[in-house]
Amino acid sequence: MERLHQLGIRLSVDDFGTGHAGFSYLSDFPIDEIKIDRSFVSKLGVSPEATAIITSCIELAHALDVTVVAEGVETREQLAGLTELGCDIAQGFHYSRPLKAEALGGFLSV
Repeated sequence: MERLHQLGIRLSVDDFGTGHAGFSYLSDFPIDEIKIDRSFVSKLGVSPEATAIITSCIELAHALDVTVVAEGVETREQLAGLTELGCDIAQGFHYSRPLKAEALGGFLSV
């Protein structure tokens, strides 16, 4: 992984905070980005625990100069909350449902 990183390949930890995708990855590997799992994002602003987890993930990642991506953003409220917390990137159905290749050009030109 170090060699890939040296070649300029960015490394991301998917589903950060769940299962085996935890904090040790941040010190054991040359990580550029973490992706906060949608199971936390879906409870943002509803569950104080999920909000605390998201907040701590963002703060820790930024302290280590790691970019934060929120997965599964579906509502304007989730996006606003994540933006307020300092999340760098959001992805999810709020922006678009999956598209066929031929529809992507039209989507990007809007």
